[in-house]
Amino acid sequence: MYVSPLILSIIALALALSGGAAGLFWARRRTPVVYAECDSRDRLARLLVDEFEAHSNGWFWRTDAEGCLSYVSAKVAAELESADAPVLGNPLPAVFRMDSASPETERTLGFHLAARTAFSNYSVRPASTAKVGRWWSISGRPFTDETGQFVGFVGSGSDLTETRRADAEITRLALFDGLTGLANRQRLRLSLEQTLSASSVSPRTSALFLLDLDRFKSVNDTLGHHTGDALLKQVAQRVQRAIGADGLVGRLGGDEFQVILPNETDRVRLGDLARRVIFDLSQPYTIEGSAISIGCSIGVAIAPEDGHDAETLVRNADLALYAAKGDGRGIHRFFRPEMLAGAQSRKQLEDDLRDALAANQFFVAYQPVVSTTTERIVGYEALLRWEHPTRGLISPADFVPVAEDCGLIESIGEWVLRTACLDAADWPKDVRVAVNVSPIQFANPALPTVVTSALAKSGIAPHRLELEITEGVFVDENAATEQMFKTLKGCGVRLALDDFGTGYSSLGYLKKAPFDKIKIDQSFVRGAAIAGNRNAAIIKAIVSLAETLGMETTAEGVENHDEIALIRELGCSHIQGYVYGKPARAADVLEQLAAGAGRAIASGYRISRSPRTAMLRTAKIQAGDVVGEVRIRNLSTTGAMIDGIDVEAGTGELEVLIELLDDQMFPATLRWAADGKAGLAFTENFNLDRLATPPAPVRKAG
Repeated sequence: MYVSPLILSIIALALALSGGAAGLFWARRRTPVVYAECDSRDRLARLLVDEFEAHSNGWFWRTDAEGCLSYVSAKVAAELESADAPVLGNPLPAVFRMDSASPETERTLGFHLAARTAFSNYSVRPASTAKVGRWWSISGRPFTDETGQFVGFVGSGSDLTETRRADAEITRLALFDGLTGLANRQRLRLSLEQTLSASSVSPRTSALFLLDLDRFKSVNDTLGHHTGDALLKQVAQRVQRAIGADGLVGRLGGDEFQVILPNETDRVRLGDLARRVIFDLSQPYTIEGSAISIGCSIGVAIAPEDGHDAETLVRNADLALYAAKGDGRGIHRFFRPEMLAGAQSRKQLEDDLRDALAANQFFVAYQPVVSTTTERIVGYEALLRWEHPTRGLISPADFVPVAEDCGLIESIGEWVLRTACLDAADWPKDVRVAVNVSPIQFANPALPTVVTSALAKSGIAPHRLELEITEGVFVDENAATEQMFKTLKGCGVRLALDDFGTGYSSLGYLKKAPFDKIKIDQSFVRGAAIAGNRNAAIIKAIVSLAETLGMETTAEGVENHDEIALIRELGCSHIQGYVYGKPARAADVLEQLAAGAGRAIASGYRISRSPRTAMLRTAKIQAGDVVGEVRIRNLSTTGAMIDGIDVEAGTGELEVLIELLDDQMFPATLRWAADGKAGLAFTENFNLDRLATPPAPVRKAG
């Protein structure tokens, strides 16, 4: 509070006239007329002081020559007064103490009283610890009588309490998360910068955890943001308990948290702590009677090896978190340099992907879907392909996830849909086209409009378009999901459940979702025709379920003739795979349909083979009493291909022994031989893992 010199002079006069020996002595030396004038001025000054003190947050004080308070405005005196600590008569520094939160104050009150120098706007608090929570700003200057004799200090003050509380609240809001009470992004950044700047001059290290909650979005979507907020509060408490006094816990926003662990060096301890946090956060929560389960993934970076500055360390912890999510979630990962190289490659891929659509680098390839009963092509699946100008063909497994993450999948997906419909317009009217729809596309309310627009522009009948939808659309299932299914069926298109068996595989949504077809994932088809494989039983169960629900079935990934026979025997209605052709461009599809009059021609191996391990190693082989040496070219659990053997034509099958492990012979049958090569079938399946297991040491007697 600023008080002008004129007002301060009036106050000094009023205080001087109202008490103190100097004032009375000065007054008695005046003549009666002068005394009357002074008395009038005294009353005016006292009136002004009383008015100011009563109707503002300002107040006044005065000391004697020894620095003891001789006057304090009544409202402040009442706050400071106590039985064991009177205000008047006590030295000014004994009643007020300097506020340590005001570093701009360089000198103490005692210094100014001793030096008899003025001071201005010093922030003070009550000296008594029982009077905490009050702040004032005071100013003062030395006062002399008419003879120039120093008689004490006179000064003013103003109440800073509400201002300080407001500042504290602003600081709290600026540095703390309003929902959880944890440190917010700003405070975390400042703390991390301070920690790293300290560690730059010493060998101590600091660790950084980045936490991301798994399945939190579904809680918000299904139970509402009120429940989500309550859940975040409980999560914050659990993280705080797990970390304790070892570090600073904060919330970055949403469902992301950060933990700063100063001076931590041990990766084993950090790993144990990360696992404990994940375990604690994965335990069920109870909110308003609802039991909720979520998970947590953690990325860990350590300074200075993973970054000397805050920005680098946070980036690398984020890369480690991304790796933890990619490796299955619910785990932690430490940063490794190759993660950065992968991120840079991914960033380059993302940049190239943004230009690919405009630069006509995408094309659609079509793989035939064949009826098991008629062996006719009933449709094609449209598969997106990217031919990069310098890197060549890039696998969809590499670029589709990037397109989903960077928000390009919807525009790319719409282009595939329109292109596929236009190409299908040139096919026979009984041949369908199937187009994949990502969960992101499915969640967009505009999808039905895009579908109807593509149908209208191409002119094909709605029933010729089949939308393939993965089980991922049911992760955040809600009323909008059910409505989307109804709207799409209202458009007249067919719906297929893609990759069945590899995701959530809930029978509940099969009952609700109006699918026309179930596509059996190729992981169940591979090896199904090999004796002892359980996949055939799984396929049979899926087919039976689909038939009960009135749905068709397509077996994906069929490559061999014996798999065709098995799939047909198991009752599957359609086949898709390399056995009937690899994905081809639109022009090749027209030739394929014309050449076979719509019939599919199978190619490839006639019999399924176990997965083979390529190798080149020498081995002994024995047939009867004849022992020789051959080279093993490849090896599977059921047999091997060898070369370097000379067998006469017409010999037929031959029983042999072959050295698969050092000094260990295994019985086999030579099935065929030609051009120095031969195929062996083992009498008993061979465990390929034994190739990587070193032999047990031989202990010598004695």
